[in-house]
Amino acid sequence: MNNSHWLTDYDPSNEEFWNKKGKKIAWKTLTITTAALTFSFATWFLYSVIVIKLPQIGFQFTDDQLFWMAAMPGLAGGLLRIVNTFLIPIYGTRKIISISTLIKIIPLLMLGFAVMNPQTSFTYFMIIGFLLGIGGGDFSSFMPSTSLFFPKKAAGTALGIQAGVGNFGVSLVQLLSPLIMSLTLFSFLGGGQIIVETGKTIYLENIAFIYVIPLFIIGIWAWFSLKSIPVKASFKEQLDIFKDRHTLYCTMTYIMTFGIFAGFSAAFPLMIKNLYAPLDKTIDPLQFAFYGPLIGSASRVIFGKIADKTGGAILTHITGIALIILISRLILGGYLTPTSPDQFQGFLVIVLAIFFFTGIGNAATFKQFPTIFAESPRKAAGVIGFTSAIAAFGPFVFNVLITQSRAISGDARLFFWFLVVGCVMATAVNWYFYTRKGCARPC
Repeated sequence: MNNSHWLTDYDPSNEEFWNKKGKKIAWKTLTITTAALTFSFATWFLYSVIVIKLPQIGFQFTDDQLFWMAAMPGLAGGLLRIVNTFLIPIYGTRKIISISTLIKIIPLLMLGFAVMNPQTSFTYFMIIGFLLGIGGGDFSSFMPSTSLFFPKKAAGTALGIQAGVGNFGVSLVQLLSPLIMSLTLFSFLGGGQIIVETGKTIYLENIAFIYVIPLFIIGIWAWFSLKSIPVKASFKEQLDIFKDRHTLYCTMTYIMTFGIFAGFSAAFPLMIKNLYAPLDKTIDPLQFAFYGPLIGSASRVIFGKIADKTGGAILTHITGIALIILISRLILGGYLTPTSPDQFQGFLVIVLAIFFFTGIGNAATFKQFPTIFAESPRKAAGVIGFTSAIAAFGPFVFNVLITQSRAISGDARLFFWFLVVGCVMATAVNWYFYTRKGCARPC
């Protein structure tokens, strides 16, 4: 290992060091890792677009199979985030960010060639979906790494920017994909698919291949430019975060915020397709799907800085109350069991409001965690990684449980009532331990 890549004297809590040297290093690191994270999210959410288009070009998959395909990157993302939680203290920022960026090129190439072959099996698409989950998994390396480079007073801003801008990768996929599908960018590889109903030719492989070159450039940039902070800890030593009950409480609040954001991001296009497109064929899921992640990402960036001033707990509490009201309205207003396309506008407004508040909550919780575990930056980084790992199961949980809810009761309302109960529990925990007067760890 080249010792020049390790910052042995890095101390962001030292005001003089921070102003003289640390700030420049930290913001350079944030720039590179945020660019990488944006394409990680883009890779992770590719299936939210792909699964909608496959039936249109002749793939014979059922609705349940499509939901399972959309769920697979979420399952992998959650599992791989658990692994990534422990990697930064062992291998350092430079190696983890560089390698995780470059390795995502593999499933993108697999996906691009898979959609070009109408005989590609459901099993192979599921394998690709799992590998795309690498893009969701490495978030639990990015965020703990960033928390080590910044002082506590700037942590909310830095983490808000990184996660918020990174989350734009979801909107990038859902906005860019419809635009580039009509272009013959990679036609020399023999692509192009015919839409069965219209006879129009699209190039679905573009959605995967377009990200290969940016990922390669960023991966090389990271390898030659990033440094690592030595916070050496073995896997066993890092398990001490589970001895603190606040790890569980932080996980609950982050499931409420990021879990719901990620879950809706993955399921939103399919919900529009299944609930409202049959009532009005002019409703195109991809025309609206990108607005949700875009709004949630923007509010996360904006409220990261606000959380540095107000504290995160009160914003998390406001988020919880808002989500309880909005999800209940989604159920009770009949928007999950529509009978008229006129209900689509109300459905869209409520879901976009949910995205807005989850963005606020995402920023607020990541301000809270370094404060709750202020006695150990390494523990704080570990908790950030672990909580984001569990919340990353959001896309998997949404897609699978919506499917199960429909099988049990005929629609998705049962699952969304489950969400309301979860939000009530998380909001109560946040109020009792972090927000009320005299609470255990005010933040």
